[in-house]
Amino acid sequence: MIFLRQTVRVAVLTLLVIPITAIPQAAADSRKRPQADAGAPARHMLAQLKVARPLSIRGYSHRRFQPRWAHHKGRCDAREVVLVRDGRRVRRNAACHPVKGVWYSPYDGKWLKSEKQVDVDHVVPLAYAWRSGAGRWSQARRRAFANDLTRPELIAVSHSVNIAKGGQGPQSWRPPRRGYWCRYATSWITVKHHYRLTVTRKEKVALLNMLRTCRGR
Repeated sequence: MIFLRQTVRVAVLTLLVIPITAIPQAAADSRKRPQADAGAPARHMLAQLKVARPLSIRGYSHRRFQPRWAHHKGRCDAREVVLVRDGRRVRRNAACHPVKGVWYSPYDGKWLKSEKQVDVDHVVPLAYAWRSGAGRWSQARRRAFANDLTRPELIAVSHSVNIAKGGQGPQSWRPPRRGYWCRYATSWITVKHHYRLTVTRKEKVALLNMLRTCRGR
């Protein structure tokens, strides 16, 4: 009887020990697994883009893309839709124009408390798109590009950072906030891939460098 009790006690202690020793091993194994590369889809799309020299800027005009913002929802034009989408506690007047709100500019990390401090940026600048192939498009396609709310082409940013960016590509300008490089490069590539625009060699290298910041996200 004493021997049976000792046997049962050993069995119970064994069952209690097994989970305790197994948990650290499972955690160690999970740490060894490589983290997913968030930039992989963008790299795949980038590899599909044609590499070419930039075309001539001759004939370019902002009006060739956007004589004015296109209307999307009743009285609201594309710019007003973006300001409402990207802002917080946004109030609009009867004409749909934002009169109050707060906006965060992801390019430079600034909080903006006035709509006058906010610009709606074309991630791929219109002039840059022109030199990437948009100069050969129809007027209707260029207008659709300039007012595209489906692709990540339009974003609310600070006026100052938008002026600093101008019509430059990623080989010449990157968001001052490094934490946004992954998103910026992914957005740029997504837009160019959808519209089948070309990239230059330097542009491609710059995009790949920014995509390196996507790892482990």
